[in-house]
Amino acid sequence: MKAIALQKYGQDLELVDHPEPKVAPGEVLIRVKAAGVNPVDWKLAEGYLDPIMEVRFPMIPGWDVAGVVEQVGLDVDEFAPGDEVYGYIRKDWVQLGSYAEFAAAHVRMLARKPASLSWEEAAGLPLAGLTAYQSIKRAGVGAGDTVLVHAAAGGVGMCAVQIAAALGARVIGTASERNHDFVRGLGAEPVTYGDGLVDRIREVAPDGVDVALDFVGGDAVDVSRQVLKSPERLASVVDAAAAESGGHYVWVQPDAAGLTALAELADQGRLSVTVARALPLAEAAEAWRLSREGHTRGKLVLTVGER
Repeated sequence: MKAIALQKYGQDLELVDHPEPKVAPGEVLIRVKAAGVNPVDWKLAEGYLDPIMEVRFPMIPGWDVAGVVEQVGLDVDEFAPGDEVYGYIRKDWVQLGSYAEFAAAHVRMLARKPASLSWEEAAGLPLAGLTAYQSIKRAGVGAGDTVLVHAAAGGVGMCAVQIAAALGARVIGTASERNHDFVRGLGAEPVTYGDGLVDRIREVAPDGVDVALDFVGGDAVDVSRQVLKSPERLASVVDAAAAESGGHYVWVQPDAAGLTALAELADQGRLSVTVARALPLAEAAEAWRLSREGHTRGKLVLTVGER
């Protein structure tokens, strides 16, 4: 199969011929239609997560996938060949990811693809959607809450805004001025990030916010503490300091039930995925360059195989 791989940390990405992955009991083999691109992909490739994650080379990056079940392993009755699936396929070690024509994944990492989403949209949802979904659950978002979402126009933020709104929350989202209309369209009241953010939040929420979700880092945790009614309802996926005052530092977990819940929201028309750009597999390096710039509105995706 064709795959994007690298032989060591820091190496340039290469399009290579690679053996198809084996299909273990409880797993399925997926013919990949699209693979989501996330900042964690290139951070892994640079060795930033080496202290906490086992990486084996040659390494095929990618944890987000959307595709068709090609083969099922022993003792699998959840899916059958031909089923359309999507998933967050983070295994116990990093080696055989989704930047390839085929990927193997355990059924606990997969759900049926949302029928209303394209392959590219579905591939952009798993990691970002689950990160938002699990952060919202940890912070206990419910109807009537006022929720502050930092980086509301980003891949995770756009999902969090829509999920929180679907739960009946009022959402305030930080974003650059050029993204304000986009954030409004998601269901949030935009405020411009940067100096003076605390005052701008207080202008629209004089009594403070019930929940704060940090998807950007920097001073987001400090800002959140100044406007939160209760410090325990802070969740960050970037800054471990969120847990120091009783909040939550969230590291997203593969979760079939969560993926199913996200698919249901999508098919109800309550959760959309904005694909900033879809590039062919061979242009993975360009996708990483765009991801590193950090100015993408929505998701970057790699397309694989026949559309």
